[in-house]
Amino acid sequence: MMRQYYEAKEACGDALLLIRMGDFYELFHEDAKTAARVLGLTLTSRDKDSDNPTAMAGFPHHQLDAYLRKLIMAGYRAAVCEQMEDPKQAKGLVRREITRIVSAGTLTDEELLDPREANYLACVFSVSPRRGDSDQNAPVGIAWAELSSGRFEAGVFPRHRLEDELERIGPAEVLYREDDPRISPDTTAPWSATMRPAWTFAVDSSKEILCRLLNVHNLEGFGFQLDADGGGEDLPAIRAAGAILAYLEETQPGGLDHFDSLSAHRRSTVVQIDASTRRSLELTRTLRTASRDGSLLDVLDHTQTPMGARLLADWLSAPLVDEASIAQRHDAVEELVNEAKLRAAIRATLKNTFDLSRLLGRIATARTGPRDLQQVARTLASLPALKAKLTARQSQFLQALEGQLHLCPDLRGKLEAALTDECPLSAADGNFIRTGYDSELDSLRDLARGGKEWIASYQATQMEETGIPNLKVGFNRVFGYYLEVSRAHQDKVPASFIRKQTLKNAERYITPELKEYEEKVLAADEKAQAREQSIFLELRTETHDALRLLQQVGTALANLDVVASLAELAATRNWVRPVITEDSVLEIVEGRHPVLDITMPQGEFVPNDCQASPEHGMVLLITGPNMAGKSTYIRQVALLTLLAQAGSFVPATRATIGLTDRIFARVGASDELSRGQSTFMVEMVETARILNTATSRSLVILDEIGRGTSTYDGLSLAWAITEHLHEQIGARTLFATHYHELTELADSLPRVSNYNVAVREWDDQVVFLHRIVAGGADKSYGIHVARLAGVPAAVNERAKDILAQLESNDRDQFDRPAIAPRETNKSNTPLQLTLFGFADHPLLDELKKLNVDDLTPLQALNYLKAAQEKLIETTSVSS
Repeated sequence: MMRQYYEAKEACGDALLLIRMGDFYELFHEDAKTAARVLGLTLTSRDKDSDNPTAMAGFPHHQLDAYLRKLIMAGYRAAVCEQMEDPKQAKGLVRREITRIVSAGTLTDEELLDPREANYLACVFSVSPRRGDSDQNAPVGIAWAELSSGRFEAGVFPRHRLEDELERIGPAEVLYREDDPRISPDTTAPWSATMRPAWTFAVDSSKEILCRLLNVHNLEGFGFQLDADGGGEDLPAIRAAGAILAYLEETQPGGLDHFDSLSAHRRSTVVQIDASTRRSLELTRTLRTASRDGSLLDVLDHTQTPMGARLLADWLSAPLVDEASIAQRHDAVEELVNEAKLRAAIRATLKNTFDLSRLLGRIATARTGPRDLQQVARTLASLPALKAKLTARQSQFLQALEGQLHLCPDLRGKLEAALTDECPLSAADGNFIRTGYDSELDSLRDLARGGKEWIASYQATQMEETGIPNLKVGFNRVFGYYLEVSRAHQDKVPASFIRKQTLKNAERYITPELKEYEEKVLAADEKAQAREQSIFLELRTETHDALRLLQQVGTALANLDVVASLAELAATRNWVRPVITEDSVLEIVEGRHPVLDITMPQGEFVPNDCQASPEHGMVLLITGPNMAGKSTYIRQVALLTLLAQAGSFVPATRATIGLTDRIFARVGASDELSRGQSTFMVEMVETARILNTATSRSLVILDEIGRGTSTYDGLSLAWAITEHLHEQIGARTLFATHYHELTELADSLPRVSNYNVAVREWDDQVVFLHRIVAGGADKSYGIHVARLAGVPAAVNERAKDILAQLESNDRDQFDRPAIAPRETNKSNTPLQLTLFGFADHPLLDELKKLNVDDLTPLQALNYLKAAQEKLIETTSVSS
């Protein structure tokens, strides 16, 4: 057995080997020590008396999924080595084989996956930069696949986009070439990294495995641009895709038949959104908790199926840039908004369907059970009603979905006829084929059932004939059926009983009649189990043969679920269809933040307008106090633009969105200590990316650029950045800032407009109105916000004093703002008491007698000058 272990261990490499031994999975040597630490298992050993005992640990076989989850979450890979034959029928050592290697990116089990989130395996392959290109522009091939559903895409990107694209994909695991000199795994990333040998990225082997598994002669039909000699700009993507399939084929011996297509990803078809922008806008994860809860995706998700939830995430992560494609989605949403009964019926039907994409993934990888097939049948049963509801729809999108809903009546009929209403997860549990479906199985079941009834009757007969009241018929795997008699009744045992086993307080016997029926019962039972397994394999094969059609059905159901979900949201929240145009405009009337519009009580969020165009200004400078809503407002505009191009309606009274090719958001402060970057360096890196890659069709939102350095440095940078965006790029830009000096740019730059967040002051209180109005602000009210935050009153008062001094424009000898030191007698220094009263200064007496009303302005100035000279003279004499 240990020879089997060592052979399997050599085959699975660095994966922890879980080898099935009877009712347990066991681990040995270093794997056992690791598992004991990570899983909390008891570490034992075999050959304890030897000089080198073998460490071992194990757990019951039915707990496999739970322990696999723990291993994967801890960053390990695990190889599952199963018994490939029945131990009862095996001659000699039971044959064992690795049936799968499980890693973060190769999960298929329902218990190990979040149904709402895709679980991608990605692969990265870099090549040398082209002549004249910088290393940052060198092409990188990225491929990503989801084993659980069969989705498979690949594309070529400049190297500087690598992090952004991986952030968009959100893989669970990334494959890297082990000797890649240009790319190293990011150890701070949320995905696990797996190093792969260089030969798996070879051109010829990549093309060969892709053509073989996708069942094609060449890859041109998938939209990849390859030269006649096999080269071309898409070759890095092909090599990454080939390496992924090589890894999957190695780890999934069950098969990959559900991978029937490879989509060529083109950056030009979707809005480019970098990683920092995704985080700032909290598209799929929140900044604070990095969880789905509270993100844009979370509040928008009204889908009824896991397939729809995963597709909605894809739509939000990659909005479209083609006006016609966006219009098709909007048409479908609008039709379902206008037909409430149709929308409700579709959503009710979808709710009763199952996750067809992942069901098919388990079928293709031979990891399915009777319950999976039953869920396929129930999903097919819902299709006729859905198809009828989509007949004669107006929108092209819904019409196309209707054509993809293949009913598969023969498969559905067979599965419904064969499977019972309550099916087990595993085929090994048995009793899931209906009575009446297969005559041979029915006969075997009747025989087995009848034999058991005979045994019960036989026991009663023997008790009566022998007079032994506690005689019983038992069974074990060693002796089969037997008659057990206690020692107290040994004298009543007839001669026809044949002694088989002696126990402490009883004897066990067999009889020719009992042995004959035992053989009939056991043979019938085993044959019935074997026949049921054979029927299951036939059903699984027929379902597998329909994979292509069923995958189309799954895709159609997911798309239908998303548009119906968006329509439900639009109808219940009064969202409107945006007008999409090629013009460089952004006109939103009474727009609302999509997350806050849903999470806050209805009517509480204050809506705001936004107008950006060559006529009204392309760069909007937004000033105003902290906490008034500047950051919320600029994020709101970016999210509404993203939603519109993803195909959703938007929370507004009216919206016209000019197509955007890129969305940039430089919002919030953060450092990246693991990369040696301060907050200000991160801010400047992200700003540099905007200035170097934004186009006139981009949307840029900036928040407090320049605040991470000195005031003058920051103001200078913010000023120059605004000028560059206005003069060189011309992108629609919303810049929220506390640098009120920037408002002067509107006087010299024709496409710069000033806006501010309105406030009202009353009795030393500030009321935030959360309204964006024309014009620049002259205050930030930071001291008021500090008071609201609980800063001590003494600190606040001192801050007011300093602010007044700064605003007075007094300068010191170095031309810096002059701030007088705090008077010590106003702080913790006690006053010194005196025995005598303080004498009044003569100037005070004169001032008391002065009739101010009789003085002209000139006389008042002369008096003030004379008083100053007296005071200086008095001070100098006393000193």
